[in-house]
Parts: sequence; C-alpha cells; structure tokens
Amino acid sequence: QVQLVESGGGLVQAGGSLRLSCAASGGTFSSYAMGWFRQAPGKEREFVATINWSGDSKYYADSVKGRFTISRDNAKNTVYLQMNSLKPADTAVYYCAAGQFMVIVTRRYAYWGPGTQVTVSS
Repeated sequence: QVQLVESGGGLVQAGGSLRLSCAASGGTFSSYAMGWFRQAPGKEREFVATINWSGDSKYYADSVKGRFTISRDNAKNTVYLQMNSLKPADTAVYYCAAGQFMVIVTRRYAYWGPGTQVTVSS
C-alpha cells in the first residue's frame, strides 16, 4: 500500500506560479509511475502529467504543455508539479496518483492522494 499526500496548493493570480508536492509513504516509491490529475467543479477528473519511475520520461496534457513541469525525487519519495503562467482555467483540485505504468487514464492508477485545491484568480 502506498499513501500519498499532496501539498502546495493555494490562491494565485493569473500569470503566477505554484509548485505542488506529493509525498509518498508505505511502499517502494521508485517502482511506481506517478501522475498528476485535476478536477474542476462539475467536470470529470482529467489527466495533467505523468512521469516514469526513473524520471527520464514525461508526458503532458496539451492544455499544460510548456507551462507545467513534472519531476520526482526518489530519495525523498516525492513527486512535484511546477505550474507556471497559471490561468483561471487551471482552477481545480489537483491529485497525485501512483501506478504501474505511465498512462493518462485514471483507472490505471492504484493509489491516490486526497487532493489539494488550486485557485487562479483573473
């Protein structure tokens, strides 16, 4: 079992930046692919970014490509999401997830954190 806890969310103005962290415990963090997803009110949870176990392969949703960067530190059992040039459309609860493969579908991730709220004001 892997436990995940996100942090770093908050309120930021459009054009600003935030860095989300997701700390893992209870499992072999370095053996998992990690993903970030988000869910806005009234919408389905959507893929944001994913990274493989070693950190040398990454994939992003088109909506965040060039603005967001996913990274991981296996020594610290933590995955990060650096978010720059934030837009009001990025407002959502952001979740990290751990899974066997680097994929974009939610059902392929076995473990989820409780989420952290990101609000971008215009």
